[in-house]
Amino acid sequence: MSDGDNLFIGLLCAGVLCVLVILADGWFYRPQRDPGATSVDEPWLPKMAGYALVVLSLAMLWRLFRYEAVDFSLMLVVVGAISGVIWVLDQALFARRRRLSAASAGTPAERVREPVAVEYARSFFPVIVLVLVIRSFLFEPFRIPSDSMMPTLFDGDFIFVSKYSYGLRLPVTNMLLIPTGTPQRGDVIVFRLPPNPKINYIKRLVGLPGDRIRVDENNQLYVNDKPMAQERGPTYAGPKQDLWNYAGAPTEFEQLGAKRHLIMFANGSVKTGEWVVPAGHYFFMGDNRNNSKDSRWLDDIDAPGFVPAQNLVGKAVRIWLNLDTRDGPLWRRIGNAIQ
Repeated sequence: MSDGDNLFIGLLCAGVLCVLVILADGWFYRPQRDPGATSVDEPWLPKMAGYALVVLSLAMLWRLFRYEAVDFSLMLVVVGAISGVIWVLDQALFARRRRLSAASAGTPAERVREPVAVEYARSFFPVIVLVLVIRSFLFEPFRIPSDSMMPTLFDGDFIFVSKYSYGLRLPVTNMLLIPTGTPQRGDVIVFRLPPNPKINYIKRLVGLPGDRIRVDENNQLYVNDKPMAQERGPTYAGPKQDLWNYAGAPTEFEQLGAKRHLIMFANGSVKTGEWVVPAGHYFFMGDNRNNSKDSRWLDDIDAPGFVPAQNLVGKAVRIWLNLDTRDGPLWRRIGNAIQ
């Protein structure tokens, strides 16, 4: 388990402790000090726990947003379940007791206040469910974490991934519910890294099950012994163009099935070889052909190797944000379709 995972688990445990403190006060101690259930004042301990919970929640979101090494769907399911349980328990066990206590104190029903934790749970539960449904079945945001898809996608790009392109799957378990389509050669796809499914990778689909893939010393790609058409493109100009491995790097327009896209050859060695894609698996390559750990690296634990069909997350469809302006006005790419 990595230090990042330990940090996230620590933040989560601290958040659960804060929730328990707030619930203990709202359900058990508050009725004793406020029989009318009208007070907005709280003792210092649950109040501090509420402030701490907000800070811890933001820290966990930052951890997820920045590193994307924790299953966000799992977190949504856990938080949604906790919110739902709190709401249901309050309605089943405590709400009636609160109303009866308030009535005995002469408090009108409209002035009875819920404990703050219950208010949060009731407010957040439908929002979490909506986000989970959208993220699991429609579109999921994803941040490009490396240079491996240049010049198509840059490090720091935020993109939308279509979750329904290859089938609707249950969150967390990833069990296929409804098949809606099959991956096509040339698609840009987000998938879970087979050696570590908590990590998402993004590459271009090159080989389908049963295909024979070959890359020669000239970076020519062959699929089933047929060379994929390549047409010379412009010299690379864009982010990091002044780095030694990208300075003057050539590009090519490559045709993969119906997809015509731009690839680049960074200054460095060529990863050559020949591979046969097993049944039920796919072969991926980065558009930055000389700077991409992809399916060509079968013996590297940081590379995907052959990717099982169940590891596919969705099809990358559109850029929606890039905050890096060091290399020019990248905002002009916002909204661009991913070819």
